[in-house]
Amino acid sequence: MDRYSKFTILINRISRSIHRIKDDVMSKFGLKSAHVSCLYYLYKEGKPLTARELCDACEEDKAAVSRAIDLLNKEGYVTYGGNLEKKYKSPITLTAKGEEVGKSVAAKITDILRVLDDGMSEEDRVVLYGSLEKISNTLQDICGGVDEN
Repeated sequence: MDRYSKFTILINRISRSIHRIKDDVMSKFGLKSAHVSCLYYLYKEGKPLTARELCDACEEDKAAVSRAIDLLNKEGYVTYGGNLEKKYKSPITLTAKGEEVGKSVAAKITDILRVLDDGMSEEDRVVLYGSLEKISNTLQDICGGVDEN
């Protein structure tokens, strides 16, 4: 297999696996994988965040985060604070229901990382994440630094 094929196949497999895991975790709550990042970062930060801060934290597209937050709000997982006319600038807080799901999501992430860690030394992890960061930065440079946020 050539380098291009191996690289793209492995990246796609990883992406699909992550998406499946997110869907599996969120299906228990009637949510989708798109909601994982919002719930996770709100739970992890332990304080209200604006939609912009969530976009920055998870590097997700602004429209996707807005749709996810709107549904989470409608379903009672989060609430908006401040000026509701400017939702994008309003702080978003987890409700008790959202806190429970955020805790579950964070625990699942910790479990998965623990399983991944079992097969790697700390040195391997440092090299892996350093390589992924270098690849990501280089590809962003090639794309002209295009940022969807």
